[in-house]
Amino acid sequence: MGRLVELNSQRSPRREPGERESIREFLAVMLAGQTYGVELTRIREILSPPPLTAVPRAPAHVTGVCSVRGQLITVIDLRSRLRLEQAPLTRKTRILLTENAGEVVGLYVDEVRHVLRLTEAEIELATGVFGNDVSEHVIGIGRPPGHVLVLLDLTSVVPR
Repeated sequence: MGRLVELNSQRSPRREPGERESIREFLAVMLAGQTYGVELTRIREILSPPPLTAVPRAPAHVTGVCSVRGQLITVIDLRSRLRLEQAPLTRKTRILLTENAGEVVGLYVDEVRHVLRLTEAEIELATGVFGNDVSEHVIGIGRPPGHVLVLLDLTSVVPR
């Protein structure tokens, strides 16, 4: 019984009275029927997909390029990047604009759901749980009440 109490005290560090638990906001998106989360601070804009121009000899996960207010944007298919089952675009498909190393990049997602606010206690860090191909793109698992979502690391998803 003492062992259980010891483990629980390690999982929930004590906070001083008045100290607030840090909260991170994640945008919940759907990919291949699974809910994923991307840090809201990394999302610059959410767009309906504009017409794309294919890029010859581009990697398979690069869907093409488009112009957004005069700026050329490379669009990456997150399904392909994460090696998920492919599906056609629907009316719910969106492009998330994010910035990496000074370049704005678009990410195709099946659907944008809502914003979830997670405390550190609701985030379980994942180390190698998903296999070699995908684990490098995953921060961890978010477990807010009634939800489970895979938290993506956009820094590794978006190639430099």
